[in-house]
Amino acid sequence: MAHSIDGAGLGLRREHLEELGRAIPESIQFFELAPENWMELGGLRRKQLQRLRAQRPVVAHGLSLSLGSPAPLDERFVSRIAAFLDEHQIERYTEHLSWCSDEGHLYDLLPIPFTDEAVAYVASRIRRVQEILQRRIALENASFYVTAPICSMSEAEFINAVLEQADCDLHLDVNNVYVNSVNFGFNPLTFIQQLPPERVVYMHMAGHYQQAPDLIIDTHGADVIEPVWQLLEQSYNHLGVHPTLLERDFNIPPLAVLLPQVERITYLQQQARRCADAA
Repeated sequence: MAHSIDGAGLGLRREHLEELGRAIPESIQFFELAPENWMELGGLRRKQLQRLRAQRPVVAHGLSLSLGSPAPLDERFVSRIAAFLDEHQIERYTEHLSWCSDEGHLYDLLPIPFTDEAVAYVASRIRRVQEILQRRIALENASFYVTAPICSMSEAEFINAVLEQADCDLHLDVNNVYVNSVNFGFNPLTFIQQLPPERVVYMHMAGHYQQAPDLIIDTHGADVIEPVWQLLEQSYNHLGVHPTLLERDFNIPPLAVLLPQVERITYLQQQARRCADAA
């Protein structure tokens, strides 16, 4: 059964599968998974996913498409992703605007040079991916710790140009904006205001690790901090309310610890909608 994506969601983690199999909390309105971690699984795990999918919509968030890689696009891998999405009736697929492979997997998401040449190169690869998947995809703004040595535009300008040339959507990771704003010294709200509201379809929230006053590591291993909550509220006000997921990939606590953060997303969504209706 197909479901539309709305409200607040939670990343699907195996640590929670048994509890979710008994009952899915009402506050979790959708799940997200990495297809690379699920598409080869059978048996119990596949049945668990099918049961959850029958009750809630699912978003697929890819890890290894490597859109900016100098290596040829792995079309066989994209076809496997397409088959997985079709099997589980998953409409929304997102990926990172970065690269992570070059004749082998690099196990990190690396920044793409912000140049006109890179825009054209990445956009052509995205168009091919969308052709194979028979779906529009959404690109996530990545966190990073060094900039590419050759850049002729800002990150926001690069993102906007890729979205336009590829004719795809934007998956806004609010925590990534905050992480980069600290690491590179810019105003995160100004960055948000430079993005195209009409392209935004999906959002992420997550925690991070503050290694130094001017260095944050995007770990997804802690609770969301107040400045990031404030930035989410500002993002809703400027870009509109969109389905928003809480990511937690490390130091994974029980569901009961994560649910208040999922519920806070819902509260901020409702608050933003009320403000928009009153305007």
